[in-house]
Amino acid sequence: MANDTCSIHCVHLDKVARVKQALAKHDPYRTVKLFKALSDETRMKIVYALAIEEELCVCDVAAIINGSNAAASHHLRLLRNLEIATSRKEGKLVYYSLIDERVKRLVMDVFPMESGVEQVGSSYGK
Repeated sequence: MANDTCSIHCVHLDKVARVKQALAKHDPYRTVKLFKALSDETRMKIVYALAIEEELCVCDVAAIINGSNAAASHHLRLLRNLEIATSRKEGKLVYYSLIDERVKRLVMDVFPMESGVEQVGSSYGK
């Protein structure tokens, strides 16, 4: 028999109640959308780039991801549709930026962790 399940059924009602109460206060849909967007390597690079530079045009993003303007535009449009990024048109250029500062902090905290180097001022794990 595997040791990855309880040997008896014992629900800790106080813990379950606290977690259910906390979950009831939040709609997980926005969080799920964020992690869906960040689960793609290219979109993660784009969000990280937008966290660093605040605002980038489609051509800049295409150069950063070593892709076409069409590919960059596709990913940026998805980020906009998921309400992670916003866009503005200036003449013939379209610029994108992140909507939520929390997304920027999350990405800036996770990227150094991924490389094994903790970023100065990181709030991860605090």
